[in-house]
Amino acid sequence: MAKRIARALAACCLFPTLPLSAAELPDYQRNSDWFTDGENRLAAKAEDERGNKTAKNVILFVGDGMGISTLTAARILEGQLRGESGEENNLSFEEFPYSALVKTYNTNQQTPDSAGTMTAIMTGVKTRAGVINIDGDALRADCASSKGRELNTFLELMESRGRSTGVVSTARITHATPAATYARTPERNWEHRAEGDCKDIATQLVEMEAGDGVDVILGGGRRNFIPTGADGERADGRDLTAEWLARYEGEQQAQYLETGSALSAVDIAGTDKLLGLFTSSHMRYEADRKASGADEPGIAEMTDAAIDLLQKNDDGYFLMVESGRIDHAHHAGNAYNALHDTIAFAEAVKTAVEKVDLEETLILVTADHSHVLTIAGYPTRGNPILGKMVTNDGTGAPQAEVAAAGDGLPYTTLSYANGPGHADLGSETDADERYTTAVNSGRKDLSAVDTKAPGFYQEALVPLGSESHAGEDISLHAIGAGSELVQGTLEQNAIFHVMVGATGIPVTAE
Repeated sequence: MAKRIARALAACCLFPTLPLSAAELPDYQRNSDWFTDGENRLAAKAEDERGNKTAKNVILFVGDGMGISTLTAARILEGQLRGESGEENNLSFEEFPYSALVKTYNTNQQTPDSAGTMTAIMTGVKTRAGVINIDGDALRADCASSKGRELNTFLELMESRGRSTGVVSTARITHATPAATYARTPERNWEHRAEGDCKDIATQLVEMEAGDGVDVILGGGRRNFIPTGADGERADGRDLTAEWLARYEGEQQAQYLETGSALSAVDIAGTDKLLGLFTSSHMRYEADRKASGADEPGIAEMTDAAIDLLQKNDDGYFLMVESGRIDHAHHAGNAYNALHDTIAFAEAVKTAVEKVDLEETLILVTADHSHVLTIAGYPTRGNPILGKMVTNDGTGAPQAEVAAAGDGLPYTTLSYANGPGHADLGSETDADERYTTAVNSGRKDLSAVDTKAPGFYQEALVPLGSESHAGEDISLHAIGAGSELVQGTLEQNAIFHVMVGATGIPVTAE
């Protein structure tokens, strides 16, 4: 592995300077201090060689907002849903042989956002919050300042080398995290329109120049691709779904679909390109999807279909799978949906592990940032993680009485350091409903409230209209070819170099 890392690093320096294209990284990207530091750190780790594998395929799973406390609470809930105490359980990817901690700050923020963090992962260069694949010298929402500062991504490198590529998300496919695999913009919110001579994110996806474009695109956000009307947001009148189909007409078999049943019925053997936009905006939370019976695929189903199509390419592939709604549930202050979406995410990872050959596939599982979810108090072991505090008196015997805080009120194991605060919507599973209610922070009397219900929203200390991200490290889990590079504490931009090092793919034109 050390030799392959060395060859990959040498490639970035020995190839002559060529006209910039989507097939290479510009000099200012490769010469960035963030980029070279990431290279050097990974080269040093590779000297402790533990394997001799080269990854033909890379699957990057990103749990948006899936911090350490989210992992802990989700693993407990998953175990408890099986009738166990929960604490001893592990999510599927927590069994991976290699792991690391990852520092997530942006160049201008101690606590980051998804645009800057995913840019670091996909390009090897840290940048500002709010900008996607533009280096940190540009200003947010300033089109002119972004020119000449565009960064190319690992997906584009793979696509330009003849590998297949895919993007799957439960959020809008033009949202910050999935967009950072293929787009460049100084403003993450320019999903269907942009200022100046910049292109909006949806247009960039459909017109992507690297290779022949992304092969599998599955997620939400249909409104950003179709004209203004009952479902669309595009004031320019363009129907990008039709343009995407026209791009491949007569050359490849392309399919566009809008339902889960259509995805299940796809003839993978007869399909070269697949675009699925299943909802107008974000896809449903997993619990809401199941409860509603909506004709909408789950994240494991989308992952399964994407791998089936991508692995038809004998040269290999790159797939990014995002569970975007973990983040949204946390912002609403609803741990129920955040944890259930994390469990569904772990199932998608399990699906991938069971489908691929790990001798030639690297699977990485990480988050882009954390959230201010806390697990506190001294609950007895096995106490429902979504429940009220039941204390342990030190003897090990469970206590029957709900514990009271110093103010005489019961409290829950899970709470948020900031956010909208408590709401009781009962069996409601859609955490977005929280945004229609007023901020209700501080201590509340939960005596008669079922805190395990889908519509319970945890108390919050500091009143904010939306719960915020957190700044602590997140985790990175790895299995398969090249996974031994994942060790210790890494800067977030080093994940790019893990993928480059594992595949040995050159970062300049061949």
